[in-house]
Amino acid sequence: MDLQTRKIEFIQEFLKLQSEDVISQLENLLKKKIKTAEEEHFKPMSIEEFNEAIDRSEDDFKNNKFKTSAQLVSKYSR
Repeated sequence: MDLQTRKIEFIQEFLKLQSEDVISQLENLLKKKIKTAEEEHFKPMSIEEFNEAIDRSEDDFKNNKFKTSAQLVSKYSR
């Protein structure tokens, strides 16, 4: 069974539920799983990665590879 079919079947079963307690449990489980997935996706930089990013930014600035805030405002206010 493919994912789309499973989703549809789950929604159909969910719509049949009459227990507010079960619905609350499913809501809490979904929120917890979404939060966990987001936390797993977010990986903090190491100190080395952070320092490398700073070095690249400083090099870009020295080589005029940047946009001013006025340029950005102009670009996105059209």
